[in-house]
Amino acid sequence: MEFQQIKDLISLVDSTDITDFEIENKGCRIRIRKERKETNPVPSQRVEQLTLEPVVSTPEQVVETYEGLVAVTAPMVGTFYRSPAPDAEPFVQVGEAITQGQILYIIEAMKMMNEIESEVKGVVKQILVENGEPVEYGQPLLLIDPKA
Repeated sequence: MEFQQIKDLISLVDSTDITDFEIENKGCRIRIRKERKETNPVPSQRVEQLTLEPVVSTPEQVVETYEGLVAVTAPMVGTFYRSPAPDAEPFVQVGEAITQGQILYIIEAMKMMNEIESEVKGVVKQILVENGEPVEYGQPLLLIDPKA
């Protein structure tokens, strides 16, 4: 890969919301990673406060909510992975204390592995999806107790 092509890739990643990009071409592997801008008022993932009581909006759809817990939702459509590799330990376990900025899981979208970091600190109370399961934008994936 030529230097100008690498510069073009850097410019492309810099001009989008992509924070991590990796490409392999003819034995050359390049990974471009950029820091999130803290001045951006829109978070990379939605974090919602939930309350306790099932809510039925239509006969087909039942939404469960949990008092005092924070639901970490999928910031994109893709495949959910709990660990960086099939034989590796998961990023987080139920009952584990986490910090803000800690990697919680990976969502693979369009052959790109996107590491998703926590927006809150607390204790993981529940993991709502299975490893390798497809997820939708806004789907709750983890429940975190921010008071624990």
